[in-house]
Amino acid sequence: MAAASSTFFSPALLSNNNRSQPPCCSISSSPVLIATPRSSRLSFTTTPEKRRSLVVKSTVGEVSFREPETSGSGDKEGIETLKLKLLSVVSGLNRGLVASVDDLQRAETAAKQLESAGGPVDLTEGLDKLQGKWRLLYSSAFSSRSLGGSRPGLPTGRLIPVTLGQVFQRIDVFSKDFDNIAEVEIGAPWPLPPLEATATLAHKFELLGTCKIKITFEKTTVKTSGNLAQIPPFEIPRLPDSFRPPSNPGTGDFEVTYVDENMRITRGDRGELRVFVIA
Repeated sequence: MAAASSTFFSPALLSNNNRSQPPCCSISSSPVLIATPRSSRLSFTTTPEKRRSLVVKSTVGEVSFREPETSGSGDKEGIETLKLKLLSVVSGLNRGLVASVDDLQRAETAAKQLESAGGPVDLTEGLDKLQGKWRLLYSSAFSSRSLGGSRPGLPTGRLIPVTLGQVFQRIDVFSKDFDNIAEVEIGAPWPLPPLEATATLAHKFELLGTCKIKITFEKTTVKTSGNLAQIPPFEIPRLPDSFRPPSNPGTGDFEVTYVDENMRITRGDRGELRVFVIA
């Protein structure tokens, strides 16, 4: 996410959740994938039956993939295997918030293998592939333990008691709307309950070349939920350019390096690797 407005859901709101709860991944109608605690890595069991769908459960929710009814060539089967490998690497990293150096390297390797197998992305005639609401599974930028991801920001931890919930990108290829959406919970002094809210950072996007997307921030809308759900949404407008720091220009760009009907990989203008699945 570009800076406070233009990068991926910046200002980022996140917390450094622990990894005590292992993810659970399963594939219905075999093969079956079971994720075990971090001390013992993922294990796989296969049967002769044809794979029908993939379900990934982790601390950030459940993700389902449905394989095409006609599996096609061996290349297609190889890509599906690489997608599963990437999912198994990133599903237990809490969007990258708890990723170690080794985790970052494993995710990078798995992503590069899938990008190589998928070949160059050309959105000039396939921009509709971006259409929809995408859930963030992993961002290498979050391993910085900073609220700004790979950009300047306050460190995570006890200083700011913010817990990151689900994170989405909502893309409309017809209106060129590009929204970064983050569900957050902000701690409050006892006995007050925490504040739950959804922040939507609205952008417009344009395609540059064959696979680069440029986004321009417009505004942030905050909607409270939980005990304060009755409060109407309020907007935070874009700062005038003259008041913006150099680190937050209000625009950002990233390249789409892999995309199909249920998975998307992007690489940001500061090298951030992000993995999304269709919501």
